[in-house]
Amino acid sequence: QVYLVESGGGLVQPGGTLRLSCAASGLNFKIATMKWYRQAPEKERELVAVISSSGDTNYSESVKGRFTISRNNARNTVYLQMNSLTPEDTAIYYCYVYYHRDNWGRGTQVTVSS
Repeated sequence: QVYLVESGGGLVQPGGTLRLSCAASGLNFKIATMKWYRQAPEKERELVAVISSSGDTNYSESVKGRFTISRNNARNTVYLQMNSLTPEDTAIYYCYVYYHRDNWGRGTQVTVSS
């Protein structure tokens, strides 16, 4: 059984920063491609960032240059560093991995507001 537990969300002012973490268990983490998604109110879930097992990364256009995805294989953890946050980044952020099947965390709320 794969478990993904996100943390690090919260309320931040526009222009602020947050660092999300996703602790994974129940899988061979070092070979897994890890992803962050987000879902804003009344919007569809969207892919934000991807990191492959080799460390290659990809980002959505809306976050490119502001967000950085990284991983620590020794800790089975993937991170999302979010800088220059705007109200449009307000959403629930989910960690995802395909490992025999779709696996999702429960999400962590990020609210950007003054």
